[in-house]
Parts: sequence; structure tokens; C-alpha cells
Amino acid sequence: MKISKKIDIKNLYGKNFKIIVKPNSSSNEILGYDASKNAYRINIKAPTDKNKANKEIVKFLSKKLGKKVRIKSGLTSKTKLIEVIG
Repeated sequence: MKISKKIDIKNLYGKNFKIIVKPNSSSNEILGYDASKNAYRINIKAPTDKNKANKEIVKFLSKKLGKKVRIKSGLTSKTKLIEVIG
């Protein structure tokens, strides 16, 4: 697995992008882009139970992008499709 540290997530407005989430991490952070999976790898502090990790993902990415986002698919999976909705 090769992860690029170059992150251009700000130019994703109006687009969908894939993420791979690692819940129960020590911090919320974007690790980089995994070209082999065509997805951003993201660590999230929140656990998966009671939808906490999904809520934290939306909150974290909205803050990073300065735009509203939603999880378009993958609510019960580590791989999710994110939509930037403005």
C-alpha cells in the first residue's frame, strides 16, 4: 500500500470521494491518499457503536473542507463514499 502525503482535499467541492476509516484512533486526522484503493485514509477517534464514528467523520470533514458533507454510501462499512454538498 502506497500512501501519498500530498492531500488536495480542498478542491473536492461538488464531488464525491472515497475514504477508508480507522475508528478508535488516537486522533482525527487525514493520513493521505491511497492510490491503490483510490481513497483517502482517515483516522477517527470515535468508536463505531451507535453511529458515533459516522457523525465524527461528517463533523471532521466539514470542518476541514469548510463545506457540508454527507456519507452517500457505506454507513456500516470502513469504506465510505463522501459527497460534498456545500
